Amino acid sequence: MAPITLNNVRFSYCNLFQPVSRNGQEPKFSTTVLVPKSNTEAKAAIDAAIQEAIDYGVAAKWNGQRPPKIDICVHDGDGPRPSDGQPFGAECKGCWVFTASSKADRKPFVVDCNVQNIIDPTQVYSGMWGNVNVSFYAYNANGKKGIGCGLNGVQKVRDDEPLGSTVTAESAFGVVAAPAAPTYQPAVTSYGAAYPGGVAAPAAPTYQPAVTSYGAAYPGGVDPFTGRPV
Repeated sequence: MAPITLNNVRFSYCNLFQPVSRNGQEPKFSTTVLVPKSNTEAKAAIDAAIQEAIDYGVAAKWNGQRPPKIDICVHDGDGPRPSDGQPFGAECKGCWVFTASSKADRKPFVVDCNVQNIIDPTQVYSGMWGNVNVSFYAYNANGKKGIGCGLNGVQKVRDDEPLGSTVTAESAFGVVAAPAAPTYQPAVTSYGAAYPGGVAAPAAPTYQPAVTSYGAAYPGGVDPFTGRPV
């Protein structure tokens, strides 16, 4: 099917730089596209592309017959999700919602306002606004007949508040006083030095003088008559 460009849409669940596998399926690049209901030009282009895909499906995919129920990938963000019947997220209110994807070997282009490639992945996030080029197509797989959406590329136009919960360092932590610097005791350099705990260093040991002659004094004394050590 012929690709179409939808202008002034918002993006959610942006997986545009690395393919992601969901529920054990093959990895794909993808993004959810939020089309404000006030954007009637984009909705008209979507409806025309879907009708073209249905006509092709009848002729080439569905044996010449229009199925009584066709699964179409575009949903009303004000209604229930088709997967579980629960409401869509708050960001989907007032929008038409669909997911566009491409296989891992077909990386979509991601460019800025000047049609220059965006290298920094942090510049592409859920909540930004821009334009998207997609292709709606008919499929017949696993017993289901429907219309899917292929992703060709994204152009970021402007920033907005990021969607989903974003944790920052400021929101996660408070200011904590730094611990006091540890104190160290001075090293003992000699027996005469005082210890930091207030205990005097042990007294230097006393040594007995060596005997150099019989006349030297001995700790045990000498015999006064013989002059020999006792």
